[in-house]
Amino acid sequence: MTEKVDVLVVGSGPAGSVAARYAAMSGATVKVLERRPKVGVPVRCGEFMPSDQEIQDMFPKLKDIDTLFNIPDELRCRQIIGIDLVNPKDKVTKLEFSGYTTDRDRFDQYLAQLAQEAGAEISFNESFDQLKDGVAVTDKGEIEYKVLIGADGPGSRVAQSLGLKRNMNPYPAFTTQVKGDFDPCMKMFFGGIAPGAYGWIIPKDGRANVGVGFSPKFAKDSLKAYFDKFMDRHGFEADCKVHGKYVPSEGPIPKTVSGNGMVVGDAAGQVISVNGGGIPLAMIAGRICGTVAGENVRSGASLENYESQWRDIMGKPLKTAAFNKKLADIFAFRSDFTTNMCMGILGKRRMGNLIRCKRIFP
Repeated sequence: MTEKVDVLVVGSGPAGSVAARYAAMSGATVKVLERRPKVGVPVRCGEFMPSDQEIQDMFPKLKDIDTLFNIPDELRCRQIIGIDLVNPKDKVTKLEFSGYTTDRDRFDQYLAQLAQEAGAEISFNESFDQLKDGVAVTDKGEIEYKVLIGADGPGSRVAQSLGLKRNMNPYPAFTTQVKGDFDPCMKMFFGGIAPGAYGWIIPKDGRANVGVGFSPKFAKDSLKAYFDKFMDRHGFEADCKVHGKYVPSEGPIPKTVSGNGMVVGDAAGQVISVNGGGIPLAMIAGRICGTVAGENVRSGASLENYESQWRDIMGKPLKTAAFNKKLADIFAFRSDFTTNMCMGILGKRRMGNLIRCKRIFP
């Protein structure tokens, strides 16, 4: 028999879990499909969360921030006080930037638990396959829904099934953990690895999240080669398995609503192009998406409200970040020489604006 739910969510990451929670809080019946046996595993993330103050500064139109980002202290591994931006010649530009690191598996599981407590059901080891005559087909059967939410990452099957555009030119990246004592500052390395490649060291409690990403159109070698080079350069040995991921790099897709379906988080390209940050954006958009889904089920409100509301809050900063990223592609990422020159021209103030999705010129 075909199962029936009000809201079907594909993916249990921050975007999916927050959307499921708010849809369930409105009284809708909600089911979440998670293709893996456990939420948040494996971890494919830098695991950094900006402070509420930094998030508010990036998205000044955001309201009720305290409720959304009320994360328990036990999920905060290490307070972060700044970002060190390192150029190809190892010159460091220090920026003040507050936040904390977390364990993404436990963080995601906490958000999923909140969704379940609100009434959402999570079905593990179940994958979305396609839409057929308005019904979701999974590897376990068929599900009728009133609203479909795709929170299934940058290669979203839901987006494809809804006829929405997928993310173009996502960056491949590798990430792992290393042991050691680190200063409470993130380090972002630009150049010195390969043209268009970047690396990071994000401190945690007695360890750090370490990774490398790159733009395939500039780099000539494999991601593994660049990752190994970065690890060797710093004398690191991986303390856990190395995992790969793709990071949306060109800003949000043109439309995030189609018919009775919506996409959110990485599936919608709601990621900061210049630094790959996506957790807070996924949660902001997830709350809007779930609330709108609940209103649609309850009173027939238009799903287009999701499109207009998230773009009102995040659209301009994300557009600015995507534009800044294009400038970096054109002028900075072609070689270590151009990267070094451009970072020198920008200076501390403009690089601070770059990180925070603000205009760098004039």
